[in-house]
Amino acid sequence: MHASLPLAGRTALVTGVSRRRGIGFAVATRLAELGASIVAHHHRPHDLEQPWGGDDLDAVRRGIRSALTPGAELRDLGADLADPAQAESLIDAARGLTGELDLLVCNHAKSGDDGGILDMTPERFDAFWSVNTRSTLLLTAAFARTRRPRSGADAAPLRPGERLRRAEPFTEPQGRVIWMTSGQVHGPMRGEVAYATSKAALAGITPTVAAELLELGILLNTVDPGPVNTGYLDPETTDRPLDELEAYLATTPFGRVGRPEDVANLIGWLATPASAWVTGQVLTSDGGFSLG
Repeated sequence: MHASLPLAGRTALVTGVSRRRGIGFAVATRLAELGASIVAHHHRPHDLEQPWGGDDLDAVRRGIRSALTPGAELRDLGADLADPAQAESLIDAARGLTGELDLLVCNHAKSGDDGGILDMTPERFDAFWSVNTRSTLLLTAAFARTRRPRSGADAAPLRPGERLRRAEPFTEPQGRVIWMTSGQVHGPMRGEVAYATSKAALAGITPTVAAELLELGILLNTVDPGPVNTGYLDPETTDRPLDELEAYLATTPFGRVGRPEDVANLIGWLATPASAWVTGQVLTSDGGFSLG
């Protein structure tokens, strides 16, 4: 493994890679630059329902492919993760690219069609929960089962307080999982109750799932990217009022919101051996927005 290509020979599945303006595309491109083979998941119908619309998937593919290093491969897969059956199928398909899967980045998310607490219905909560929370946990479970010892294949479910048992310590991580949360712990997210609820669940369960995955040698960390303009903060494609944003940005140290590459750089680092001592963390990468 060359120092400049720390992910050479590794395979990464990145979900939610359907727009060149998106975080998923930036993450997939960064991991490719670090040497990884990439499996890019997308669900373009969701984008078509949003003000910013869908992108050209052929252009998305070309963008990632141009970042691949010699010997690395690319595959893209479409799947609606609201369907619980898609999680295991997606992990199996991703493993089929090179025969193994080393990194899972759960970047996908349902956006739009949200509201405040007075607007909530069971159907709205379920729609966000199934995509943002349930599918992330199901993908993680399917990934973790690929690392489970064969002798534990038919083991009974863990009881409260019970731990997985491993034969001996690991000399290096056996896999990595990265989740995405939002800024719900730093302040109110008015008009996004269902979204904030689904993302808060991931941040809240991170220590529990990370502790269990660690027994399999898998590192789990969750990233809060802060406000990142993926098109939703452009005046012509926004889904929210922007009247006060420009004035507020002028008071911030960097004078801007986040860019997808800001998040991709952090996730790229979390995917490399340099971060092997970091696990179970909810990491905020927002340029200081949460300190305002």
